[in-house]
Amino acid sequence: QVQLVESGGGLVQAGGSLTLACAPSQRTFNDYAMGWFRQAPGKEREFVSAINWSGGRTTYADSAKGRFTISRDNAKNTVYLQMNSLKPEDTAVYYCAAAISLRIVEAPHEYNYWGQGTQVTVSS
Repeated sequence: QVQLVESGGGLVQAGGSLTLACAPSQRTFNDYAMGWFRQAPGKEREFVSAINWSGGRTTYADSAKGRFTISRDNAKNTVYLQMNSLKPEDTAVYYCAAAISLRIVEAPHEYNYWGQGTQVTVSS
């Protein structure tokens, strides 16, 4: 059973930046596709960004394009989400997820493992 641990959330002012990190508590995940999702209060969980196993392909939700960057360091067994120009509407719990897939994955039901989430709060 793979457990994912997110870190890096917190409180930031609008226009600021945060970098989230996600690492498995067990085994390597170099052959997994990875993704970030978020869920704001009263809303459904939504896709933010995804990266394939090698890091050679990435994809973003329209709300994240141009502001967020997903990356992975397979040597460090960690995936990152760099978030810049944060807005109050980015406030949510951010979840890391891993899919047993060599291709990029966006649909949440295709992910096999999920982290517990990290809170990101952007103040206006």
